[in-house]
Amino acid sequence: MAAPLPPVTLTGSRVRLEPLSLDHADDLHAAASAERSTYDFTWVPDGPDEAREYIASLLADHAAGAVLPFAQIDVASNRAVGCTRFLEIRRWRGRDVPDEVEIGGTWLARAAQGTGINTEAKYLLLGHAFEAYGVWRVQIVTDARNALSRGGIESIGATFEGILRNHRFASDTPEPSPRQTAVYSIIRDEWPDVRAHLRRKIGLDA
Repeated sequence: MAAPLPPVTLTGSRVRLEPLSLDHADDLHAAASAERSTYDFTWVPDGPDEAREYIASLLADHAAGAVLPFAQIDVASNRAVGCTRFLEIRRWRGRDVPDEVEIGGTWLARAAQGTGINTEAKYLLLGHAFEAYGVWRVQIVTDARNALSRGGIESIGATFEGILRNHRFASDTPEPSPRQTAVYSIIRDEWPDVRAHLRRKIGLDA
């Protein structure tokens, strides 16, 4: 079993990504319950019990070395408004830190969408992956049908690599069904340009 990645807090002007804990359960329940119309292609916990079970499952996955989960904290309200995580953690060089990670499992309360929180969160996660871990590649994937998510991924400067067929579970079917997954990536050589692009988008550079 791989060693878990150490928890870390990443702070921006709009969002603070802090280690997920059961202390976030009430906020995340409220965030997920307010308006669920944008969760067609994303599994988001529904109800207080599911929120606690969701967090407990991610904490177990972290202990197993499989993920590094974050609560997305709206800096203005100091409340958790969603989650995101590093997953698919791959080490090829025998280091403690990854050579490749995926950013995923991301959701935000409807009221937090379109506020710049998601863009800044991606900037913080990508910066940590490339600059602290020294990864070669960051992958971001989504259901191929999810035009809103795909547009958001493309807007940060990620490169579309193709469709993986019958890959992972579809979240919108009553019975377990495979989904078609759109795969995007950013590699180490692209990070300086993507970083500059994101800094302009979130207003850090003119």
